[in-house]
Amino acid sequence: MLLGGKTAVISGAASPRGIGLATARRFAAEGARVAILDIDGAAAEAAAGTLGTTDGGPHLGVFCDVADPASCSKAVSAVIEAFERIDILINNAGITQPVKFLEITPADWERIQDVNLKGVLFLSQAVIPHMRKRRSGAIACMSSVSAQRGGGIFGGPHYSAAKAGVLGLAKAMAREFGPDGIRVNCVTPGLIGTDITAGKLTDAMKESILAGIPLGRLGEADDVAGIYTFLASDLSAYVTGAVIDVNGGMLIH
Repeated sequence: MLLGGKTAVISGAASPRGIGLATARRFAAEGARVAILDIDGAAAEAAAGTLGTTDGGPHLGVFCDVADPASCSKAVSAVIEAFERIDILINNAGITQPVKFLEITPADWERIQDVNLKGVLFLSQAVIPHMRKRRSGAIACMSSVSAQRGGGIFGGPHYSAAKAGVLGLAKAMAREFGPDGIRVNCVTPGLIGTDITAGKLTDAMKESILAGIPLGRLGEADDVAGIYTFLASDLSAYVTGAVIDVNGGMLIH
């Protein structure tokens, strides 16, 4: 198994059709003990309960508001108490808002930045000291094709800005913490079928989108989970500061 004996923290992983839970399932199947962090603590516990158990013990569901540094510290402390260490961090939590540039309010900007960008900073700040002590760790951060092409299907310009910020932050983290044995990489998905996109695509929209995707289909949560698994495993032991596209060819550059 690719992640046998490893422990992993995945943020924003309680949604039934989300990338986070698909990743948690994949990690558990590969032998990892998983902590699901989510702003819905009850849903996090329920999601963790669906993963079964490992030789290391049961999986964990923990409340965490990634936009709050104190909440991140408390959640990470709970994981350390249960798991004793953290080998893998997946900064997956995110929110979006489909508004135009001139419609973005200060409150909109702050909300999108807080979860999508500050959330990566705060949760990573809580986890990295533990990885540093062990001189080992793998971190993967969720960005988006929206950051690369200046807009997506559902996210507004403030979402693109936040996800572009994730790319810069992750690369800076990779450079700073590489000497400590910590790898940091990014994933940039295209349009993925999750609860965020459910019911929002008309047939005409889907036909138009598919015309621009060489592989001829929309992405699935498992497509991204597979890349997270690669980045978390020793298969990517010499990969850091990288950005991996998961978009079916929507953006080729």
